Amino acid sequence: MRNMWVPEGIRRAIERFREDIQAALENDPAARSVWEVILCYPGLHALWLHRVAHFLWKKRRYLLARLVSHLNRALTGVEIHPGARIGRRVFIDHGMGIVIGETAEVGDDVILYQGVVLGGTSRQKTKRHPTVCNGVVIGAGAILLGPITVGEHARIGAGSVVVRSVPAYATVVGVPAHVARLGNGARPETALEHNRITDPLANALEEIAQRYVELEERVARLERRLLGEGVCAEEGPLPALLKEPDGKEEV
Repeated sequence: MRNMWVPEGIRRAIERFREDIQAALENDPAARSVWEVILCYPGLHALWLHRVAHFLWKKRRYLLARLVSHLNRALTGVEIHPGARIGRRVFIDHGMGIVIGETAEVGDDVILYQGVVLGGTSRQKTKRHPTVCNGVVIGAGAILLGPITVGEHARIGAGSVVVRSVPAYATVVGVPAHVARLGNGARPETALEHNRITDPLANALEEIAQRYVELEERVARLERRLLGEGVCAEEGPLPALLKEPDGKEEV
C-alpha cells in the first residue's frame, strides 16, 4: 500500500486532513482520541466542507459553491463564504455562530473560538474583510470589521470589536479594541489567558475612581476641621469660606 501511486491532489488532501486532526488534539485539552475529533468536532467539519466550496468557487461554480456553504452552515453553525481563504492547521473551537466573509483571509495555525465574526464594512466589490496572519488567536464573540490586518501571533480578547489593524504579537481588548499588551517578538506559550490580560483603560478608570475617593475623604476632613474651628454650620463650611469680609460671595 505504501508503494502505491497516489494522485498529488489526493495526497495533499490527506496530509491536510491529518494536520487538521492534529491541530484539534493539540489545541483542545478535551479531545480524547482521533475518532472523537473526526466524528464530534463541527469546527473541523466546517473547514472540510469549506474546502469543497472554495474549490468549486475557484472553478467558477458559484451557485454550487454557495449551496455547499449553505449546507455547511446548516450542519455546523459556521458560515464561511466560499470565496474566503483559509490557511492550514486552523482550529475552530466549538464554532457556533462564526461568520467569515468573502474577502477574508485566515493564515496558518489560527485559532477561532465561537461567535467570531470577520465582517466587511463596504458595499463595494473589493477587499472589505480582515486579513488574519499566522498564529493569531481570536477569543469568543470577537468582531473584526473591515480590510484590517491582524499581525502574526496577535491575540484578540473575547468580546472585542476590532476596527483597526493590530500589530504582530500584540494583545487587544475592549470596544473598540485597544492594545493591552505589546509582545516582544516571541511566540506566546499559551493561546489566550484572559485572567492575565491587563486592560490599560480599565486601569486608568480604576485610578480615577480611587483618586475621587481620596478627594472626597480630604474634603470631608476639611469640613470637619472648619466646623471644629467655629465656621457657621448653617451655611455650610465651604460657602462660608467663600464669602468676603463684607458678606458678598466671591465671583
